[in-house]
Amino acid sequence: MLGIDIGTTSVKAAVFDLRGRTHHAFAARVPTLRTEGDVVEQDPADWIEGIRAAIGSIGAAGLLPGIGAVGVTSQVNTHVFVDGSGRPLAPAIVWQDGRAASEAREIDARIVAEDRLRWWGAPMGIDASHALARMAWMARHRPGVWERTGAVLLPKDFVVRTLAGARVSDPMSNIGLVGPDLAYVEDLLLLLPGAAERLPRLVPAPSEAGRMSLAPGGPSVPVAVGIMDAWAGFLGVGLRAEGDAAYLSGTSEVLAAASEAATGEPGILVFPRLDELRVHAGPTQSGGASVDWFCGAFGTTPEAMAAEVEAAGPDLRAPLFLPHLAGERAPLWDPSARGAFLGLEAGMGRAALARAVLEGVSLSARLLAEALDRSTGRRIEAFLCGGGGFRSDTWNQIRADATGRVLRRAAVPDTGTLGAAALGAVAAGLQPDLPTALADLVTHDRTYEPDPRRAARYDDLFGLYRPAYEALGPISRALADRRLP
Repeated sequence: MLGIDIGTTSVKAAVFDLRGRTHHAFAARVPTLRTEGDVVEQDPADWIEGIRAAIGSIGAAGLLPGIGAVGVTSQVNTHVFVDGSGRPLAPAIVWQDGRAASEAREIDARIVAEDRLRWWGAPMGIDASHALARMAWMARHRPGVWERTGAVLLPKDFVVRTLAGARVSDPMSNIGLVGPDLAYVEDLLLLLPGAAERLPRLVPAPSEAGRMSLAPGGPSVPVAVGIMDAWAGFLGVGLRAEGDAAYLSGTSEVLAAASEAATGEPGILVFPRLDELRVHAGPTQSGGASVDWFCGAFGTTPEAMAAEVEAAGPDLRAPLFLPHLAGERAPLWDPSARGAFLGLEAGMGRAALARAVLEGVSLSARLLAEALDRSTGRRIEAFLCGGGGFRSDTWNQIRADATGRVLRRAAVPDTGTLGAAALGAVAAGLQPDLPTALADLVTHDRTYEPDPRRAARYDDLFGLYRPAYEALGPISRALADRRLP
């Protein structure tokens, strides 16, 4: 099975057997262009180039003939405006891009509370990353592109369109556009003329979208309908039953829990069902992105950063860090939030700031975990964990202490590619269903439990986290609106 993950920072691909063993892995960096204001873009051609390089690497290893299924996952709320032939008309608008904030507010103001519950089953809102806000921005600011747009596609759907020729998407990746019935919300789409006909046909995952040849003249291989990166990660850490909870760490932190309860907690997304699972979830904005920022600013690496924190010891005095480097998503959903170090002292050096970054991201995850507790009506005691951000034992223990939860790490670091491969296996008939596939594919290699003494210290620090965000709100909004001459 071949799993492909179109991430924010890289294209990853991995070949797995039906027991979850990794036989080959490949990654290629994807450049991101950040310009003035909140514009964040990528070139879709870079995704295709990365996939072709991955297939070449797999071919050089002699593994292509044994691949019987392909699954694709990607970042979501990144949108590609393509013409009728599937060619991009503009750079992809990345999920971190905030250019459509004004359009989002306008659309959101037109939706009453009763409609939110009727359409989505939860009090969800429209933010700057929502597809409808992006389409409204394009129609207003680049009408020529909008008129020529044949489809607005997520990265995984663009890849499937390019490689397998199918213009399809899955309901799960279109949260905010679909309702509990797994169909587009027609009344929502009526808020923007022309939106409905520019969206791809919805096909449930795991299903076959089309077929592709991995080598010239080779046999065609089933390609599964893609799924969002968070859901692929949930599958890749083993979330498969009521009561399971998942915690993914990559560019952002994503937490989720499977529960039939639905209390309507503000800031939490409740997904349509996938394979009988009802999942509550939320993504933060800057998890690994905060670490990347620190490493770039201080000329270090994530590994060296974690080692420096470990060497300084758990009792190192550190400031409070708010990881709102590009606004914040769940559960605050505040694009104007800005990052800050609070409580800096003269004796604090780089190690203290490094610890503060790891702690601040962990506290943002705690804020989200507590919102999930309320959404599901129970306290989540343990999370199944995975993603590149969970490679550091030092940070993982900080997370366990700061959240007060048990963390069980998946043995395969790149859980997104494993989850995508699982979908491919089911779509191709190599596995009968997702629970069976995940039982065969997913294992865990380490457990982190909260230390009572350190957890009590983080309880005190967490008591300052939300008040600090709220106190800085007016200043953050003023800074977010500031433009240099």
